[in-house]
Amino acid sequence: MTPVARALSGVALACAALVSQPSQAALFGDDEARQAIIELRQKVDVQARRQADEASRAAEDLGQLRRSLLDLQAQIETLRAEQASLRGQNEQLARDVAELQRRQKDIAQGVDDRLRRFEPVKVTVDGREFSVDPAEKKDFEAALGQFRQGAFPQAQSAFADFIRRYPQSGYMPTALFWLGNAQYATRDYKEAIANFKTLLSVASDSPRAPEAALSIANCQTELKDTKAARKTLEDLVKVYPQSEAATAARDRIARMK
Repeated sequence: MTPVARALSGVALACAALVSQPSQAALFGDDEARQAIIELRQKVDVQARRQADEASRAAEDLGQLRRSLLDLQAQIETLRAEQASLRGQNEQLARDVAELQRRQKDIAQGVDDRLRRFEPVKVTVDGREFSVDPAEKKDFEAALGQFRQGAFPQAQSAFADFIRRYPQSGYMPTALFWLGNAQYATRDYKEAIANFKTLLSVASDSPRAPEAALSIANCQTELKDTKAARKTLEDLVKVYPQSEAATAARDRIARMK
């Protein structure tokens, strides 16, 4: 029971007592009865105000608590939003890092590829191994490709240009050999003889040297210089007696008799 209810109950009991006991009521004066009622009412009012104050404070505390809860909820939502934003930023950073790594790898690969275009490479031609620049190798193979396709004038120009551009090339003996053959194919016999002789002078130990000597004899035959052709064949047999070209030279010498 609340204090107000208890106070009201006390007032009711007091009044009932006054009514039920007329003999006792007579003992008290009207002023005393009114004073008692007033005091009781004052007590009730005080108690009521106290409870009202307590209720007001409770309501205020409850409102403050609700506001605190709302603020806390707002903070939680803000933190969640910030966390989601940070997660999105982290994911974007991860994608950016991956993209940068991919670009770095592509750049490094590109640099390596460009460097390889300038780094010497080893080749083996006519039984000899040597190093050449990638561009040098490409130019030689292009000229040889034209010769193999039967484009002899183009091959002649390509080999002549190669010899001019790479005078110290390891390809030189072979380039002279194919240049002479391209000139022979275009019936430029005198120039062919000159290049075959250059081959013999700069690389007499080349595997192509016996063939070059035989080709000189072929050019001399085409020029109707039989005497010179015979001399070239005889020199071939003497210098390169174990070569296949020497075997062919002996057969031709025999037919010349």
